[in-house]
Amino acid sequence: MTDFNRSVLPDAVRSNGATPNPWWANAVVYQIYPRSFQDTNGDGIGDLKGITSRLDYLADLGVDVLWLSPVYRSPQDDNGYDISDYQDIDPLFGTLEDMDELLAEAHRRGLKIVMDLVVNHTSDEHAWFQASRDRDDPHADWYWWRPARPGHEPGTPGAEPNRWGSYFGGSAWQYDPKRGEYYLHQFSRKQPDLNWENPEVRKAVYRMMNWWMDRGIDGFRMDVITLISKHLDSHGRLPGEVDSELSEGEIGEEGYTNASPFCSDGPRLDEFLAEMRREVFEGREGYMNVGEAPGITPERNEFITNPAHKELDMLFLFDHVSIDQSPESKWDTHAFVPKKLQDRMSRQQEAVRNAGWASLFFCNHDQPRVVSRWGNDSDRESRELSAKAFGMLLHMHRGTPYIYEGEELGMTNAHFTELGQYRDLEAINAYRQRVEEARCQSPESMMAALALIGRDNSRTPMQWDASRYAGFTPADAATEPWIGVNPNHVEINAAEEFDDPDSVYGFYKKLIAMRHDNATVATGEWNLVAADSEQVYAFTRTSGDDTILVVVNLTDRSAGLPGEVAELLGDGVAESQILLSTYDVAHGVKSIARGELARWEGVVIQL
Repeated sequence: MTDFNRSVLPDAVRSNGATPNPWWANAVVYQIYPRSFQDTNGDGIGDLKGITSRLDYLADLGVDVLWLSPVYRSPQDDNGYDISDYQDIDPLFGTLEDMDELLAEAHRRGLKIVMDLVVNHTSDEHAWFQASRDRDDPHADWYWWRPARPGHEPGTPGAEPNRWGSYFGGSAWQYDPKRGEYYLHQFSRKQPDLNWENPEVRKAVYRMMNWWMDRGIDGFRMDVITLISKHLDSHGRLPGEVDSELSEGEIGEEGYTNASPFCSDGPRLDEFLAEMRREVFEGREGYMNVGEAPGITPERNEFITNPAHKELDMLFLFDHVSIDQSPESKWDTHAFVPKKLQDRMSRQQEAVRNAGWASLFFCNHDQPRVVSRWGNDSDRESRELSAKAFGMLLHMHRGTPYIYEGEELGMTNAHFTELGQYRDLEAINAYRQRVEEARCQSPESMMAALALIGRDNSRTPMQWDASRYAGFTPADAATEPWIGVNPNHVEINAAEEFDDPDSVYGFYKKLIAMRHDNATVATGEWNLVAADSEQVYAFTRTSGDDTILVVVNLTDRSAGLPGEVAELLGDGVAESQILLSTYDVAHGVKSIARGELARWEGVVIQL
């Protein structure tokens, strides 16, 4: 078990309801997107040796856990989230020996490694799927195979088993001539869904997970794990199938029905997660398991992460990162409204007040850069202030914070202007589906949406320095990076910020240290203040007699101090009470005294 250089929370402090408190209750996780983190062989794609070479940087930052996006063998249709061999490393990233070296070097520095795991689906090139194409093979029922609709020629429009659409555009069904049937894929056609109703599928998944745990990893972040249980009628039919007792709903603007209500948080989800816990994690120490949770409400998060139910330690909820998107389509975007963020995050915090735990994030490999999405990246001062404001807001909540690579530098969206600059399958397919086929969105509107929330915004190379390829790959490399480097790497990079205590990087180091050393920040009770404020998000964190007030102006203009906040502060605050400020201590004291926060001003105050 890895030892940490940080405080251990006393058992008198309650975290998620477990006794003793789990080791991760005051930890901070750092997500690495391996293909964009560090390239050591000049092929334009990051690798495991590159991650190992940057471990000292991560140890200096102070994080505790490294979450790696998939590095398994894969055709890379969806950048590794289409796995063809769970027990091997893709040559793009290195070898199993490179993985063992990374584990050893990380553990030597007190860092844990959590691997991304995709078991809702595999690649269509996985041996399991290839075997399932034969109806007489033992794997024949390992995926969701269905015949064509009666009266339709298989493989032609309208012959699909139901009218579900894929998250990546088009039908969620793909016809396979060899088997003579369709298979379900909620994502790419090269990502067929596994049939978790089959106990042999589950046994195979657990064997593979145990193989990795025995090899020394410290847990898993499980991709779309809440989609593994599908809603079926009493005869095992999916909604919308011929003679199914379940309706599949209305057809949307892209020409398909929505599978999400029938594949998210299905009737056997709790059973499957509890079984996984028993078969993989029971009896082990020092691990964490985190699930990506589309379709899960904050209230269900409480149940699943309550240690008494023995399912998962944490879940990633998405209700707060959809506040600027239409319910009908993520590509129909709207302006950021701070009050909406406050409402969603408040609900998440309230749901785990008595049991369970929250995952805290704004950015990851599927989300754009928060400083561009909700902040202001138009100039250096605005970018740094808004990056600090959102960092403070997130890290002062109750739960486990997740930092996505480059977030600690204030990295911005890519600001691509042409479709050819994008590499993401979702983005390219969505443009074709919405603009060229369904014609439900204009090219200009779609390009604006991609520039704001497209996934490639977070996937440009990590900005290490001001050199030609940002230090991600050698400046004289014969091969360019797999995706364009953000031109602003000349101003925004680790080398520029590393030794500057006033930089975004320096600010994140302070946030992480507070999480480690202050039990009130890590686990204290959370209470919203000034619920009606349109600009200021304020809350307290309380542990026993200790109370901390967090006040953040989430707008690009000054904001009056809400009356409820002023009442808590009484006659004002002294410099000694300011624990952290997005400006500086003196500025925070003056702002409180005049009752007005400057743009993007955030202050953490000891009451």
